[in-house]
Amino acid sequence: MKAAVKKVRVESTDLSIGMYICDLDRPWLDSPFLIQGFYIKDNVDIDTVRCMCDYVYVDRVVAREQITSNLPTASSALLSVTPVIQSIDPSSNATMERVDEAKISNPVAKSQQGSEEFFPDRELTKYTHTVSWRDEAAKAKSAIQGLYDFIATFMRSSVQNDLLDMENIRLAVKPMVDSVIRNPDACLWSAVMKPETISSYDTALRSAVYSCVLGRQLGLPGRDLCSLAIGGMLFDIGKLRLGDDILHADRQLTDKEMSIMMRHVEIGLSILQGGGLSDPDIIDFIANHHERHDGSGYPQGLAGDLIPVFGRIAGVVDCYNAITSSRRYASTRSPAEAINQLYKLKGVHFNEDLIDEFIQAIGVYPVGAMVELSTGEVAIVAAQSSSRRLRPIVVMLLDSEKNPCPGGHYINLETTTHSDDGSKLDIVKNLEPNAFGVDRGAIKLS
Repeated sequence: MKAAVKKVRVESTDLSIGMYICDLDRPWLDSPFLIQGFYIKDNVDIDTVRCMCDYVYVDRVVAREQITSNLPTASSALLSVTPVIQSIDPSSNATMERVDEAKISNPVAKSQQGSEEFFPDRELTKYTHTVSWRDEAAKAKSAIQGLYDFIATFMRSSVQNDLLDMENIRLAVKPMVDSVIRNPDACLWSAVMKPETISSYDTALRSAVYSCVLGRQLGLPGRDLCSLAIGGMLFDIGKLRLGDDILHADRQLTDKEMSIMMRHVEIGLSILQGGGLSDPDIIDFIANHHERHDGSGYPQGLAGDLIPVFGRIAGVVDCYNAITSSRRYASTRSPAEAINQLYKLKGVHFNEDLIDEFIQAIGVYPVGAMVELSTGEVAIVAAQSSSRRLRPIVVMLLDSEKNPCPGGHYINLETTTHSDDGSKLDIVKNLEPNAFGVDRGAIKLS
């Protein structure tokens, strides 16, 4: 006996209030909807889905009387960095047309208001790119390499119990911070495309950059960006004093081993404060990077606003970096999957507004994300578009037959909307970091 059909395809032009959307015309991870499944509550929801999809699948089992306010709507499921169009007056005879993303207003006001609530005592800045990502590339590469070298020296000193170079630490991060202020994409590219090893140095470098980029998104002044970068660089330094059998385990840790691992927070603070660290913001960052919004974190089990804001920032950065980093006991996961995981943890492990700000800072398709285009070609994201978050700048890697493309040619999807044959050019799929055997370390820009 055949099972009853639970879902039916519906063209976006035929949507009506009360429908429950269970599938899209593309994979969920390739859409701006980061909650899988939602219902149509009103005309705003209808217009939202119409703007994003040509067709969807409706679950016929979910009856209208089952729909409650607890279920997500299309608007609430939409990633906050993707703007929602205005609803059409149902009493009018207007017809809905697909709206160009560039003409949709970007909800910056909400982000700015949230930043002011986080930092009522700071004068915040709305940063803009002062140079292109390509013009910044050389300076960013130099800044990243210089910071990596400093991190390696600093970490080795911390293991050997030598006097730590706390005096020059701000000087070490400043070139990277200055580069991020000018254009964050160039530093993100240099950090994430650096040949990766399973190394605390790599993790510290990326955490420093992600922390600084999030701080820039929040509008923090340069000194605070330096503090965030230093915190990101140092918050796991206590792990270096743990035994290799725990630090380099190629498996999940036992409960006892995890209890030892959790002590890295207090060990790290002891090392750094003994070396002269006194900045309260950096201390907050390091001390609270494993605290969680719902009180489930450690070492103190703080919750909500009891977690200092620098500690809340640290938690978001640490989680994203952990998901996307190489681990001995698990494969590296894609930036898209990491964003999806973070979004699911909004209001649970992390402050909702901070998650939104972080995703807006690094992009729906973050720098370094491998994607497949509608042509079948494979590319890697090199930089964001400031006005069309779903159409970044990409470096071409493989042609439609999955053969290597010569020369690191890049395409700006914001301005190049169609392929040579006239068909629409879009990102259609996120790929795993090493899909099709691509050697990320060998990728060069033309």
